[in-house]
Amino acid sequence: MNRSEKTETVASLNATFNEAAVVVVTRNLGLTVAQSTDLRLKMRDAGASYKVAKNRLAKIALEGTQYGAVAELLTGPTALATSSDPVAAAKIAVEFAKTNDKLEIVGGAMGDTFLDVNGVKALASMPSLDELRATIVGLVQAPATKIAQLSTAPAAKLARVFGAYAATEAA
Repeated sequence: MNRSEKTETVASLNATFNEAAVVVVTRNLGLTVAQSTDLRLKMRDAGASYKVAKNRLAKIALEGTQYGAVAELLTGPTALATSSDPVAAAKIAVEFAKTNDKLEIVGGAMGDTFLDVNGVKALASMPSLDELRATIVGLVQAPATKIAQLSTAPAAKLARVFGAYAATEAA
């Protein structure tokens, strides 16, 4: 990798860190190419990204961002999971690490808040942004549905009463 490629990599990583809501640092303990590709696909489906970068270049890219504290975690074979959704990257990384012992969660950060391993796992247990939106939509729609049911209920009761009355008259 020549100097211009390194400069481009640092600039790309810096842009990623400035746009991300969360950064999760993982340690690769021998993932195969297929496993790594599977993890990347899961991350992409969730709106997150998973990048393997040289630690020195990642540390340079972290300078001047809110994730500067993550630099101390970059030792050994590491990779960075980032997402604009504060939960997505953590959730996918933790779920993948549960099923694959070759991926270890090292830590991360959410904004200025440094997260240890337990912090990342706690973040992963929270509902994602999409799940929260769905819950809010459900809560907003519920009263409207109940109002519609209440407004049609008296008419339905009257119809049943008239039906029962007609049935007794015919008999």
